[in-house]
Amino acid sequence: MMVAADSGIWEGTWEYCLGYWEGFQETLSDLDIDYWRWVLWVVYPIILSFLLPILILLFLYCSAFFLHLYNYRHNFREAYNHDVWDGARTAIAAAWDAQGRIWHGFEIDGLEKIPDAGAALIVYYHGTLPIDFYYLAARCLLEKKRHIRAVGDNFLFHIPGLRRFLEVFRVTPGTIQSCVSVLKDGHLLAIAPGGVREALFGDENYPIMWGKRQGFAKAAIQANVPIIPVFTQNVREAFRTPKVTRSCLRRIYEKTRLPIVPIYGFFPVKFKMFVGDPIYPSEDKTSEALANELPGRLKCNIHQKQRVHHIGLKESKLCHDLCRHPDLPTPATAGEYTLCSGRQTRLRRQAESTHSIPINDFHAFSQE
Repeated sequence: MMVAADSGIWEGTWEYCLGYWEGFQETLSDLDIDYWRWVLWVVYPIILSFLLPILILLFLYCSAFFLHLYNYRHNFREAYNHDVWDGARTAIAAAWDAQGRIWHGFEIDGLEKIPDAGAALIVYYHGTLPIDFYYLAARCLLEKKRHIRAVGDNFLFHIPGLRRFLEVFRVTPGTIQSCVSVLKDGHLLAIAPGGVREALFGDENYPIMWGKRQGFAKAAIQANVPIIPVFTQNVREAFRTPKVTRSCLRRIYEKTRLPIVPIYGFFPVKFKMFVGDPIYPSEDKTSEALANELPGRLKCNIHQKQRVHHIGLKESKLCHDLCRHPDLPTPATAGEYTLCSGRQTRLRRQAESTHSIPINDFHAFSQE
């Protein structure tokens, strides 16, 4: 009786599976293969653009894995050497520099403005991913034999597997006191005052979103070191964030400080970094004045080097004035102004000088 019952169960199961398979075959026969090929052809670039940034994460983890192997290989030497990581840093820098040259044609205009000796504070515009800073740090290490320390956001230190990488490359959360200490020791230090907010919630118009942050200026004044502004052309064209979720996710970020924003891109666009002239602190210049001066320098640099999509007449005039007088303090309300392209500037100048273009027409053009 038990054998008969078992055989009945198996026969029922087999008939069910056979019927399911026949139904699946009928469903496949009813599908329009050409239609689904077309859907895949349309969706494939979108899926690919969201998957490509994972390559940068894999590159970071490969660097961290290499450092772990390097650590095991040099355990005994570490006891007798003050900085056993020099060889590892150079190897990883060579890999990152090669990747930047091949994929983005990365080059630097003004590398000589970064001192070969002595301290300096490098302040850079934060793209969606600070990959341009990785390339700068690699190039400085290879060509100038100088290691750039960096200030990173707190969430970086909670990403599994990257702690060794951050330790070896001296990335710290960066209080004012720790920054002053690093600078007084004669090192190069890099910081992006815009941070995660500028990275994830900026757009293709390259707004400077520093708010009222003055910590970098206070550190430069206390350490008495120059500030070097840095901007990379097309840094926001390589990686972007979707517009449709930006406002909602920003509200979540402001409340929780969680950077839960999808990133897509890793497009092979040309990267050219522009290193600006150093800004030296003086006794008669307060940290507030210095912090307000630097956005003007960066805006002028972006205005001259980067093509942006649209801007209003008020922002265009502000940008034009800053480029003519870069030492002018930047108004606090201009903290998130976008910058004008060269074509819009020429139109505005023509409108003001010859009145051949009505101001209303120019304003309409600038809002396109």
